[in-house]
Amino acid sequence: MNDHTLKRIAEALERLSPPPAPPTDLSSHPAYHWNGTALAPVHDFKPLPLDLIVGIDRQKADLIENSRRHASGAAAHDVLLWGARGMGKSALVKSVVAALQEEGFFIALVEAAANQITSMPALFDELAASGRRYLLFVDDISFEPNDQSARLLRSLLEGGVEARPNNVRLCVTSNRRNIVERKNGADPDTGGRDAVDDSLALADRFGLKLGFQYPDQDAYLKMVGSYAAHFDLDWDEADALSFAQSRGGRSGRIAWHYTVELAGRAGRRI
Repeated sequence: MNDHTLKRIAEALERLSPPPAPPTDLSSHPAYHWNGTALAPVHDFKPLPLDLIVGIDRQKADLIENSRRHASGAAAHDVLLWGARGMGKSALVKSVVAALQEEGFFIALVEAAANQITSMPALFDELAASGRRYLLFVDDISFEPNDQSARLLRSLLEGGVEARPNNVRLCVTSNRRNIVERKNGADPDTGGRDAVDDSLALADRFGLKLGFQYPDQDAYLKMVGSYAAHFDLDWDEADALSFAQSRGGRSGRIAWHYTVELAGRAGRRI
């Protein structure tokens, strides 16, 4: 067998079983994405400036204070952000991390999908070996009653053998206050009470729970005004309210969509 043949065989074997990818540098990027098996840097991490997020001042203050404690190495809570859709829960988490990075803290955001709960022990092993602080962000999470992933998440948060390491805190968003759906009319004698107890036990593992409600008219207009001022856009209250009505209601997301609409009308980019 000649050298050329041996080289072709080696190349074929390498294609069948490529060498493992080099480990991701966890010190150089502001944010990372976990795909269930590996971390990848987020190259275009550009959240909104924190002062642009208005109408949720108490939630913003509580989250940045807790996150600053974690970034500084002090004790801090895992956080559940729950409530109305489109009220800036996920945007707030990302903006808080960016604001702390601007303050000089060595902290990064790690984003994981809600269906990757079972892979988190492997993620925790990787993050624990780093000297950095992390907020692990899981967006729009919810479970059906008796879902085993809910019990695994509860174990990861507190008390399990694979609990999250000290340099990681979770920020989880959900439309449900208790994360686990509660079925109406469940019979406590046929497992309904166990499902309710599980849902409360999971939600109670979060030391900080922040609720988000839809804004009243004044709060919605304040959101629009904040965006419009930042991007130097002209706007009209009646038009902003009509836009919200045509979209089915008021929220932070609708205020942002209206801002995009204003910029588009003006031929501007934002």
